[in-house]
Amino acid sequence: MTDESRIWTAALVVVGDEILSGRTQDKNIAQLATWLGVQGIRLREVRVVPDVMDAIVEAVNTLRARNDYLFTTGGIGPTHDDITVDAVAQALGVPVVVHPVARKVLEEYYESRGGINEARLRMARVPEGAGLIENRISGAPGIQAGNVYLMAGVPSITAQMLDGLTGKLEGGLPLVATTVGCWVAESEVADLLRETEKSHPGCQIGSYPFFREGKVGANFVIRSTDEALLAACQKVLEEGLAAIGRMPVPGGI
Repeated sequence: MTDESRIWTAALVVVGDEILSGRTQDKNIAQLATWLGVQGIRLREVRVVPDVMDAIVEAVNTLRARNDYLFTTGGIGPTHDDITVDAVAQALGVPVVVHPVARKVLEEYYESRGGINEARLRMARVPEGAGLIENRISGAPGIQAGNVYLMAGVPSITAQMLDGLTGKLEGGLPLVATTVGCWVAESEVADLLRETEKSHPGCQIGSYPFFREGKVGANFVIRSTDEALLAACQKVLEEGLAAIGRMPVPGGI
């Protein structure tokens, strides 16, 4: 049985020179974070690395060791610079092999698209012992090797792979959240936020300031796995804001 009180964590390694150069804006971080939250898993850290073997290996070994799950996006395509599979295999200390099921999937997918060739066959390569993650868009599957999940860099394909994994990863209770807005400077309520969070174990309060209409304000997002705790924390925070003459706005501004 799942221990729902336990916090399950994940990390993400985003692979690609195009992300670091600014040519491509990454959309997978937000997509993965949202999906993980529904699974009851917290995305705790993200690292963006170039298409360099040593950099990928170091990131994979560091992050897989201190999280329950590690996801990678990018670098599993058909070109010479797609080296994520090789890097993960090196990190795990296993050889790279052609997965027979992946090969069959690709052969069927490309049968009416010019046939399989050496480049396309690269997408059937996996770390030895790995399983596959279904990809209903472009044929080439994602890969699961231990607690490492290798996903596509293209967000729409990653979304399909995540859909295939939905409900299959062990996690705890999903986070729930509520927002309280207020026209107030963060510095005026720093003590109130700290004391409110401290007096409500199991709740976290994030402060997100803004400047609008010539005034400063902030939205305070309260998160918890327990809806009753969340409501109690929200009530105390709203009362605290009202007590200093700053009217709270439930739902945020």
